[in-house]
Amino acid sequence: MNNARYSLPAIILHWGMAVIVCWLLWRGWTMIDLPKGAERTAAYSLHKSFGLLVLLLLAIRLAWRRRQPPPPLTVSGWEAKLAHLTHHALYAFLLLAPLAGYLASSFSTYPLKFFGLEVLKLGWPDEGLNGVFKLLHVAAAWGGAGLIVLHVAGAAKHAIQGDGSLRRMLPGRLFRN
Repeated sequence: MNNARYSLPAIILHWGMAVIVCWLLWRGWTMIDLPKGAERTAAYSLHKSFGLLVLLLLAIRLAWRRRQPPPPLTVSGWEAKLAHLTHHALYAFLLLAPLAGYLASSFSTYPLKFFGLEVLKLGWPDEGLNGVFKLLHVAAAWGGAGLIVLHVAGAAKHAIQGDGSLRRMLPGRLFRN
């Protein structure tokens, strides 16, 4: 069993982003049913702000990962290949979903704000391009949800096996070896 743990910043970024992304998925799927008005506007605004935050945290996470590589995998063979593929796909999702959302917003008539601060839009009002990027955003969200399920299933499998993989990413002294 490999006892090497992820660094504390990596653990904080992982779990912080996990909470934000799960909330974003829930909020994204529930806000579309809200009637037009102040509540819906606030929901969309908060969703966009947290989506932009995910892009910022992803940049920080990738910079940290480059500076502080993760501990070696505890598996080999097909499981290692699946783990690498899933992790790369999760990073692609963390980039693609918020980027597509940002671009959809860039081609809408509505202002784009990051927690109240106006953000530069790279586009102009264009329903066609807005629709393309919205579709890409939704497809990325559904794909990302599937990847999250696969990631959690893998973590559960390793927890059941008791091989210590999950413990490497859990915060707190309780889980240290």
